[in-house]
Amino acid sequence: MFSPNFVIDQLKATDATTLHLFLLDNTARLSRFFPVTMSSNETFEKSVAYIEEKNNEIDAKVNFTFAIRELDTQKIAGLIIIKKIDWTDKVGELAYCIGNDFEGKGLVTKAVKAISVFAYNDLELRVLQIIAHKTNLGSVQVALNNGFAWKKTLLNEFTPVGELPLDMELYEHTNEK
Repeated sequence: MFSPNFVIDQLKATDATTLHLFLLDNTARLSRFFPVTMSSNETFEKSVAYIEEKNNEIDAKVNFTFAIRELDTQKIAGLIIIKKIDWTDKVGELAYCIGNDFEGKGLVTKAVKAISVFAYNDLELRVLQIIAHKTNLGSVQVALNNGFAWKKTLLNEFTPVGELPLDMELYEHTNEK
């Protein structure tokens, strides 16, 4: 448990309905920067397959996708992901999203802190990165709140569906072992 009444844990097959509804309820806020996750959960059946795929990725140590879950209701409040892991250089990127109902409560800041401990201690990563658009002030603040330092602007780093490429900001945190 990283926060009272919330936990970060692996997605379960029984989460398919909750995950599908989470993404459906938050389509407007998530579709621009999470298009693959959105399209992978368009239906209940797709959510079942998505959860199985994400758990297979954890087993293969490719990506680590976890739910930020409300304990009382088991409702998914958000997702936190360690992705693009370079096992040679021991670098991973964090991605995260939070639902409308849970925004502004500090949950993502706490989740990033908790998942960073896991990434450094259990996965033995050395550097964590967060890539955010400069207009995503919440995401930028999460990075800064967790001691991530701005490194550089990545030109044409991400292309949302139907848009021109966007420059993104790279923040990094190095484990001080």
